[in-house]
Amino acid sequence: MSSNCHSSSKHLKNSNEKKPIEIYRFIDPLCPECWAIEPILKKLQIEYGRYFSVKHVLSGRLANLNLSKKKNYEHIAELWEKTASRSGMSCDGNLWFENPVASPYIVSIALKAAELQGRRAGIRFFRKLQEVLFLDKQNISNFVVLKECAQSLGLDVEEFISDIHSDSAAKAFQCDLKITSEMDVQEIPTLVFFNENVEDEGIKITGSYPYEVYVQILEEMLSEKPVLSPPPPLETFIKFYKFVASKEIAVVYNMSISQVEREMKKLLLKQIVEQIPAKYGTFWRYINQ
Repeated sequence: MSSNCHSSSKHLKNSNEKKPIEIYRFIDPLCPECWAIEPILKKLQIEYGRYFSVKHVLSGRLANLNLSKKKNYEHIAELWEKTASRSGMSCDGNLWFENPVASPYIVSIALKAAELQGRRAGIRFFRKLQEVLFLDKQNISNFVVLKECAQSLGLDVEEFISDIHSDSAAKAFQCDLKITSEMDVQEIPTLVFFNENVEDEGIKITGSYPYEVYVQILEEMLSEKPVLSPPPPLETFIKFYKFVASKEIAVVYNMSISQVEREMKKLLLKQIVEQIPAKYGTFWRYINQ
């Protein structure tokens, strides 16, 4: 991979110590499958996060779609509904008839602009875009919507806006496209696992698999058997992530949806969370005390 690709991330903070595995996660904000895999990735992060760091790479796959065709809208809407009912991560296909996303390219550039404020800012911004798109049915290529997302996360909004119009964000996106083609990533989501040994090939996983498959790959790539960290108390989890689906809680805590609803009702009564009904399933928002 060419080194100049990484120089564009000018104010990226080196978030933590070197971990033995790096996962390249190829994403697209408009992709329902990227949304559907969130519960599994949260669980992996919580149980084995000390062994790996994640680098988000924008695939640009949906940016290339000709979204102006009505027929495409119908196809995408149908895909969203199927993914939502299968995965339990709600997304509302009606967006494509009510408030379609006009320019996926702008969304990609905005994501790179957010990332220039640090890796964590980029990750949070990506998640926020997904929530606003899949649940609130907002056109995330609308400048006002992008600005509101940045604001709600406490990003430096002026910097964010100037970065959207800068070469840095455009270069960072071009770099992601280059990595996507170098690694021959054709489908989203794709995860590529690399260990510390530069000679070793990465292991590429395309699509979503049962949780155990990802754990198995970590085990194969580490020279030791990874030690599982138990999840934090439920309230701590909600406080950290701020906004989560019942499905995400169910996967992370190995609970059924009805067990989750029961536990969350307790937090609801204590006014720690509010319940956000969605087209498929339920979401919960942490109330800042």
